[in-house]
Amino acid sequence: MFTRNAILAIGAWSGLATLLVALPAEAGQHGRTRTVQGPFGAGYVQARQVSRQPGAISVQQSVQTHAGYGAAHSRNASWSDGVYQGGASHSFNNGASAGRSTTLQDNGDGSISYARARTGLQGQTSTATGTFQRPPR
Repeated sequence: MFTRNAILAIGAWSGLATLLVALPAEAGQHGRTRTVQGPFGAGYVQARQVSRQPGAISVQQSVQTHAGYGAAHSRNASWSDGVYQGGASHSFNNGASAGRSTTLQDNGDGSISYARARTGLQGQTSTATGTFQRPPR
């Protein structure tokens, strides 16, 4: 009938399919941490945390080497009642940081207002605001 390997493969694929179908529908938090140790003390620690709620998502990631290099990144977004707000920030062990933020708002008259801000690694900032017409559906 079926070989042992075929039965194991069918079980693995059905388990993976169940997991893939169940994950997107569930709100909540999950994350992982990975530690890698190489020869002569080399290595790194990497972490990632994701939080999902109805109308919002947040993701934090970081990596730190045993040599003292590293970075942390954060992204978030939320949306409700015709307003979207999202952004990201990045910081590094040398003290440098950068980030961005975006806000979109449906004005209810077929137009959308936006505001965007960015901060670069050397501290330079730029902003943009305006309104555009939503394309017809």
